[in-house]
Amino acid sequence: MKPYELFLLSFNSLKSNKLRTGLTTLGVIIGVFAVILLVSIGNGLQTYITDQVSGLGSNLIFVIPGRTGGGRAAGGQQTNKLTFVHAKDLSSKLKEIALVGPVIQKSATVKYGNKSDKGTSILGTGANYPKIVKTVITKGNYFTTAQERSGAKVALIGLTVQDSLFRNQEPLGKYINIAGTRYIVIGLLEKKGSTFGIDQDNTVIIPITATQRQFGVTNVNSIYISALKPELVPLVKKRAEVILLKRLTEDDFTLQTQEQTLSTVSSITGVLTIALGGIAAISLIVGGIGVMNIMLVSVTERTKEIGLRKALGARRADILKQFLLEAVMLSLTGGIIGIATGLGVSYIISKFFVSEVTPWSVFLAFFFSVAVGIVFGIAPALRASRLSPIEALRYE
Repeated sequence: MKPYELFLLSFNSLKSNKLRTGLTTLGVIIGVFAVILLVSIGNGLQTYITDQVSGLGSNLIFVIPGRTGGGRAAGGQQTNKLTFVHAKDLSSKLKEIALVGPVIQKSATVKYGNKSDKGTSILGTGANYPKIVKTVITKGNYFTTAQERSGAKVALIGLTVQDSLFRNQEPLGKYINIAGTRYIVIGLLEKKGSTFGIDQDNTVIIPITATQRQFGVTNVNSIYISALKPELVPLVKKRAEVILLKRLTEDDFTLQTQEQTLSTVSSITGVLTIALGGIAAISLIVGGIGVMNIMLVSVTERTKEIGLRKALGARRADILKQFLLEAVMLSLTGGIIGIATGLGVSYIISKFFVSEVTPWSVFLAFFFSVAVGIVFGIAPALRASRLSPIEALRYE
């Protein structure tokens, strides 16, 4: 039988049962759609987080309390031994090759008049913070070194805080209340968006000395070190470790470069993408089982037709090819529609959330849709091709 005749015969057979064909194809459509959508969300998260981390600065080194697998106190609590003393040691001894900035992070309620914003992230930093971490101020100014040293009650607010407390009012020059203490707003921060559901704009930046005095803290959450040149990062990291080890042990801190952070993020998001794709693939397998079931039903219903064709000279290979082609056509049609739907929905989602469709995910979904037709179509096709012409003609 010629390929054209085989295709036409298979097409007419599927066309004669439009409802069954549509419902069977729907299972494959949902499976392919799910693969495209979930993988695109996973890829989008990976790209977004990588850009966020990279945006902090390419020369950054983070000093974090404790060490992975060590530095744990009884009960599993992380022991934080990083203090301002360690930050000052690093700043004075690395001043020729790097900038150093300690950071304190707190959560507090911020008020203005009768309006309040709960759970706002309070970031206590130094005057050199914008030189260490990329910080864009849309209006106003950052605080000075003199204001940092004196512990001035000045603040820069994120967009969420601005919208919650001021709405259509001008925030600059207004006094806000942070955990019972008044601060004057001197600057507005650029919008950053959310990461893993955490609003990066629900932030207030104040001088680290003011943070220390108000909250009564002696420890810092982390110390940021920015090498003056990218090629100095290994040297800065090595010297910083030597400096810190004079007062601390190896289990008291971790030095992590931007490259290591990006590697960790990529590993986590990569596993997440694979997991999401695996979950979506389950629905594709379910769709494949649906294709096989429908094809087996079709073989049973067309037993006499198969017997008649064999009696008229149709070869076993012709019957096998026809039913296999029908299964592939079902899954292929579902795959194409599923890919188109997935691309469309992913594009819409990208307007509100992170989503990025990659060529490999489209190819993977297309490949699996074809594979579903072949794998789940073989059993029905073999069953049809093995029917005896005499037994088939007698079938009621």
